[in-house]
Amino acid sequence: MSNRIKEEFLQKSEPVRLNKYLSEAGVCSRREADRLIETGRVTVDGQRAQTGMRIVPGQVVKVGNKVVSKQDEMIVLAVNKPRGIVCTEERRERDSIVRFLNYPVRVTYIGRLDKDSHGLLLMTNNGDIINKMMRAANKHEKEYKVTVDKEITEDFLKKMAAGVPILDTVTRPCTVKKIGKYTFSIILTQGG
Repeated sequence: MSNRIKEEFLQKSEPVRLNKYLSEAGVCSRREADRLIETGRVTVDGQRAQTGMRIVPGQVVKVGNKVVSKQDEMIVLAVNKPRGIVCTEERRERDSIVRFLNYPVRVTYIGRLDKDSHGLLLMTNNGDIINKMMRAANKHEKEYKVTVDKEITEDFLKKMAAGVPILDTVTRPCTVKKIGKYTFSIILTQGG
């Protein structure tokens, strides 16, 4: 790229918040990025970064001693998570989804499945897509197929559909459908 074209590109590029840049680069979530910035682990052009600062292309962003660059290509993976794998990035967890997948580029999960659950899990290197998909205000539906040890009755289905008390709250009303003698599907909606 010639210097003139590079200069024009830099002038036309909109500044982006540092936490968004780190999220889009696949380093961590925006919230985690703010924590990294606050602890002084992030530098921009050799200077300690400040929360809320904006950066433009050409600036050198580092987390610790590692230079961070935005991913050119968004990666989205459909992973069939088996039972026993934990949806976490915790390095000490031997059975983490990140270790299980062992993907060459840092990706993280969109949503999560419990350790004893199995099924489709989306993973990506793009923090923005995670934020858009997981924001509670978007009222995303999640469908589960559940097998229980007692026969499913119409009364059970009605009670489940009306909402179930869990800890200090009650789940939202939902769609529940009997699939078999001991199996039902449930569609939950998150958010307000």
